[in-house]
Amino acid sequence: MARLLITGGAGFIGVNFVYYWAEKYPEDLIVVLDALTYAGNLPSLEPLISKGKIEFIKGDIGDQNVVETLLRDHQIDTLVNFAAESHVDRSITGPDAFIETNIMGTHSLLKAARQVWLVEQKREDHRFHHISTDEVFGSLESDDPAFSESHQYQPNSPYSASKAASDHLVRAYHHTFGLKVTTSNCSNNYGPYHFPEKLIPLCITNLLHGKKLPIYGDGQNIRDWLYVEDHCIGIDLILQNGKIGETYNIGGVNEWDNLSLVKLLCKKMDEFFANDASLKAQYPDSFPALGQSCESALEFVTDRAGHDRRYAIDADKIVDELGYSPSVTFDEGLVKTIDWFLNNEEWWTPLLIKR
Repeated sequence: MARLLITGGAGFIGVNFVYYWAEKYPEDLIVVLDALTYAGNLPSLEPLISKGKIEFIKGDIGDQNVVETLLRDHQIDTLVNFAAESHVDRSITGPDAFIETNIMGTHSLLKAARQVWLVEQKREDHRFHHISTDEVFGSLESDDPAFSESHQYQPNSPYSASKAASDHLVRAYHHTFGLKVTTSNCSNNYGPYHFPEKLIPLCITNLLHGKKLPIYGDGQNIRDWLYVEDHCIGIDLILQNGKIGETYNIGGVNEWDNLSLVKLLCKKMDEFFANDASLKAQYPDSFPALGQSCESALEFVTDRAGHDRRYAIDADKIVDELGYSPSVTFDEGLVKTIDWFLNNEEWWTPLLIKR
């Protein structure tokens, strides 16, 4: 029986991981710590809280005393850190929060884990797993090989720079103090519970409300897209069999430029409305309800400052060593994601104000 502390567990990827773990390992103890900033959403976890499947604590990862108390009182042996400020646009307009949470917050977690696990308990059976991003590696040209784990760090935004710093701190606490750590660098996630400021849920909710779909620059920026449940499977494999001190890339092997992605999403949305006449009544302001194709909502806008051109993940290491393989195609994942948003309007509507 494992005893997990999941930080940032009320955010997009964290929520999906909590549901994944609670279903797959129902005997394990799960404690979720989240500060419930704008992207943390407690209603996402209410079904699990009400059934007593998890314990939720509202708190900041920067509060070392709180983290130490949770580690001691619940005899936690595994800490999975999802807590992060993660939106690049927000890091450009307000970088301070990213430095505070992603660097100082991660360091606070590491200090707490070292104090309780190494200094006080001297326990061998512990693991600190840190969730990072492919953005720490910088930007690729169209013909460059994908990012491997040994790729040089070249972060280009305050967000990616703060995540790069946190990765280095995790590595340092392993090599200097002996903390048992692993790190995973993932590509762009998408799926249920995705906060509607990010590209895919933003497009879905905008289309349903008759709003334009903003495309930065020429729309040719390329990302590798990973269905969030496949990401959870990858983290599980690392926790079970990953080598201590190692980093693993988790990718979808699924590169799309932004314009092609949004056009595909528009096509899928049109198909949903064509196959279900009730959707036009449910969303009277949507483009299909107004007799327009979703693609007519496309609108090119001024490019984002310092916009990285391409990210791509080389996931050979986790595939070869741990048997990982993404199971959801992008076509399937988009359909699942759109379907979830259409059936969970009560979840995302309140978040549009925060967006």
